[in-house]
Amino acid sequence: MWLSDGWEEYEVLDTSSGEKLERWGDYILVRPDPQVIWNTPYRAPEWKRKNGHYHRSNKGGGQWEFFDLPEQWDIHYRDLTFNLRPFSFKHTGLFPEQAVNWDWMDRKIRQAKQECPEREIKVLNLFAYTGGATLACAAAGAALTHVDASKGMVTWAKENAAAAGLADAKVRYLVDDCVKFVEREIRRGNHYDGIVMDPPSYGRGPKGEIWKIEEKVFLLIKSCAKLLTKKPLFFLINSYTTGLQPAVLSYMLTLEIQPRFGGVVEADEIGLPVRGGKLVLPCGASGRWSY
Repeated sequence: MWLSDGWEEYEVLDTSSGEKLERWGDYILVRPDPQVIWNTPYRAPEWKRKNGHYHRSNKGGGQWEFFDLPEQWDIHYRDLTFNLRPFSFKHTGLFPEQAVNWDWMDRKIRQAKQECPEREIKVLNLFAYTGGATLACAAAGAALTHVDASKGMVTWAKENAAAAGLADAKVRYLVDDCVKFVEREIRRGNHYDGIVMDPPSYGRGPKGEIWKIEEKVFLLIKSCAKLLTKKPLFFLINSYTTGLQPAVLSYMLTLEIQPRFGGVVEADEIGLPVRGGKLVLPCGASGRWSY
């Protein structure tokens, strides 16, 4: 398992009864987590000092209950800054487990820049959300194309870039359907040195386009392979869908990316350590190709 263990301002404090207790900077949140199927004693004192608690509904969805929590606050990871705020369906605007992938892409980009300082490294971030991967790659010196179907998420990503001192970085922010954008980029003849995608299990594009990951993701990988340069650096795909285990991600990359470019394919679960060091909370999976 690949661990996101480089955080100082975020940590999983405890887990029990379908919920995780987290510290986000100065604030304590309790949120549901489907992986937490165990029922253990609530030993961490922070369970009684929570600032926000997202309650799941038996009918689906849920709602927040707040206890002295600001509408927005900041959290930092290395040199990056992210604006957080609780919004629909338990989210805060950041997936901290992805930090292990940010570090991996950072290393790939910096190594390439060191070997060839004048090279412009172009990275495409699909389903880019609030821009965690975008900021990590931009801070390492890459030029980004950031694509998401939600105007609100793209605006949030720009706010994160400004907070991190990256407002003037080479980032192109686009509100668009990711599949249709990739198709247009192929026709335009554009290419990228790195591609990262974090596709949802189910979603809709800005014009109501339906996305079901099991039906669409392999075709999207096939299309994205056409956008890579002759000597690309990496391809990263994340999955929070139960059916898309690491072996499935590895197989798709091995079929579509490795035959074209060689390189190495690897895939694993990603996780967050729980305070105390004995347990790790699994948080999805990632597949990586790199040259």
